[in-house]
Amino acid sequence: MSGFKDKVVLVTGGSRGIGRACAQAFAKAGASTVVISYVGNEAAAQETVGLLQQAGAKAEAVRFDVADTAACTSAVEGILKAHGRLDVLVNNAGVAVDGLVMRHKDEDWDRQLDTNLKGAFALIRAVSRPMMKQKSGAIINLTSVVGEMGNPGQAAYSASKAGLIGLTKSVAKELASRNIRVNAVSPGFIGTDMTSHLDDELRQKMVSGIPLARLGNPEEVAGAVVFLASDAASYITGEVLKVNGGMYM
Repeated sequence: MSGFKDKVVLVTGGSRGIGRACAQAFAKAGASTVVISYVGNEAAAQETVGLLQQAGAKAEAVRFDVADTAACTSAVEGILKAHGRLDVLVNNAGVAVDGLVMRHKDEDWDRQLDTNLKGAFALIRAVSRPMMKQKSGAIINLTSVVGEMGNPGQAAYSASKAGLIGLTKSVAKELASRNIRVNAVSPGFIGTDMTSHLDDELRQKMVSGIPLARLGNPEEVAGAVVFLASDAASYITGEVLKVNGGMYM
């Protein structure tokens, strides 16, 4: 998919997994500049930057925690100062802390809601004004199948991802008049670091509930993200695009 010439893209949590795949997909689609955010793994972030440069994009990694709303604002201001515009925001950064609700700690709840939901809100707030001035923009939020269907042991994570769906639909209605589209992609079980710890028995149990009978891969999610950001999706906003192999319809 093409059509991203002269476009500036920000992908949060872009140093690995789905975020890295999204960043690479935008670079391959012709984005002039792809900025990724990361929190701790600088080596992985710089490796991603190298991959993006190999694909022909200008690339940089910016270190900040999306749970810090002031840092979100500062990061967007820095991108605007350096590049003059911001055309695509991909809210991918996320964290999961599993645990039964009766034992879940306040700090684990707060960490997930602050990162997965409040962080996305803070970045949308920061990009909304410059995108309104441009009269164009695309925002894609990475939610999750468990935000749609729930999952035992993931009450906080599911709540944060369900909240992203409500956030997506509300902001889509607010910003549509300025030609800013806001959509979400809802991955199912994807082969990333988040699922690499699963033992074979649990992995097989998960796969048995997926009509396509396999885990997805990050590139398949990235394809959906790039599509929603592209001109091919110019009449799509407020949508939740499922990339889950049919496990939840």
